[in-house]
Amino acid sequence: MNSEELALIKESIREVADFPKPGINFKDITTLLNNAEVFKRLMEHLVERYREYNLDYIAGIDARGFIFGAALASHLGIGFVPIRKKGKLPYTTVSEKYSLEYGYDEVEIHIDAFSSKERARVLLIDDLLATGGTASAAARLIERVGAKCVEACFIIELTFLDGKSKLDVPIYSIIQEV
Repeated sequence: MNSEELALIKESIREVADFPKPGINFKDITTLLNNAEVFKRLMEHLVERYREYNLDYIAGIDARGFIFGAALASHLGIGFVPIRKKGKLPYTTVSEKYSLEYGYDEVEIHIDAFSSKERARVLLIDDLLATGGTASAAARLIERVGAKCVEACFIIELTFLDGKSKLDVPIYSIIQEV
């Protein structure tokens, strides 16, 4: 990705102060999604990066990871698997808890999400890497149901929160906010 394309992507992401609570600067990707040219360039970059990875699936984290993951899976001609918040998937699931600032949350995946291929190669994707709790739990889920998480991809990484230290897989982020 050249510097012009990177600048376009950065500029297309709106920052909303004090959302969802005071002191948080929310990275709003809806402004990236509704800019067809920027979204197209982003997807072209991701397709180029992951074309030779020999992936079997893309797994996206609820909910914004679904957008990027499903689009990328379609471009690569492979399957998409959702990783959802607890209680949202209709079939037998495996779940993984992760800690939050105050308490815990949980994500789930279908037990047979990757059953069509033994030790399937999976890319995990989401819009943002912050503290790393959700992404780390999602990567563990992929492994627990018999697949291999080859990399975790994020559109934005908040490097000052050091979320990547919680992941045991390589990560790739397009934008790093310090």
